[in-house]
Amino acid sequence: MRTRAIGLMLSIGIAAVLLGACQDLDPPLLPDLIQAPVGCAPATSVAPGSCTAWDVCPVADAQNPHAVCVRSGPIRQVRLRFTSSEENVGDGPLLLYGHRDSTATPTMAVRQAVQPGYDATLPASFAAAQQALPGASMYYEPAVMHQHWHLLDFDRFRLVGPDGTTLVTDRKTGFCLGDRYTSNDAYQLGYAPTDDGSPQDVLGNALAHNDCKMHDPNALDVAEGISVGSGDNYDYTVDFQWLDVTTVPSGTYTLVNTVNPDKQIQEKDYDNDSSSIAISLTWPGGGPAPRTITAPPVVHLLRSCPGHATCTATDAS
Repeated sequence: MRTRAIGLMLSIGIAAVLLGACQDLDPPLLPDLIQAPVGCAPATSVAPGSCTAWDVCPVADAQNPHAVCVRSGPIRQVRLRFTSSEENVGDGPLLLYGHRDSTATPTMAVRQAVQPGYDATLPASFAAAQQALPGASMYYEPAVMHQHWHLLDFDRFRLVGPDGTTLVTDRKTGFCLGDRYTSNDAYQLGYAPTDDGSPQDVLGNALAHNDCKMHDPNALDVAEGISVGSGDNYDYTVDFQWLDVTTVPSGTYTLVNTVNPDKQIQEKDYDNDSSSIAISLTWPGGGPAPRTITAPPVVHLLRSCPGHATCTATDAS
């Protein structure tokens, strides 16, 4: 779901404009995906430890992914919700292409186009510049608010205990990628789109309006991606943008948010793919989660650790 996705389709023709034939650039212009601070609004200007784009949401209907938060009555599930944003701070765009030969196949196989250079002449075909991503796929989400094609497993969430054990993992797996906002450091990146009619500009305009073939379940091809200096965000009110903490006992935990968790996407640096926050969770009276929940736990943000999969005091500093 994206309010900025207004229907402009990213076409194969645009990809041909962007993929140059210059083969003497070594290495190629790779994207570099980073996980923005957890629970922060996109391109936030406040310290990560002060971000407020997260909350605790008790719901009465645990089967409804967009159930409203309640403060009284039966509480069937407690969700720790948080905004998640992924940015491309690399040398080249992230360009992903889904394809299937017919509608008989429910999902699309995914290939990544690696940019050999922006200053090159146009190739006869961009196929040679694409690399298959084994196991990666796109699927069509038929839900009322998500009727477009999603890239699976682009970003993952997990809640980790003090001993390193993962207690809870996310259910959200699908993402419609596009240029949803400009990152704070875009002006420092050499290949960020500029308003000059360049290939970067053409790509940025297309990705800013990419709707991932909305209302087109019969599509055979879909293109998605993120330009240099741009980010793709999901607000904490979006379906499945949360972890289920209904049965998690009182304690201190680390919430880890990781982009490209399986390293299927080729990028410049994999060491900056995670960000995390340390939280304390306390049920009324302390101790384990109650069998019958009449009030949600109190959750405090202890510290934020952008760029780290762990969140110790050293990581935060």
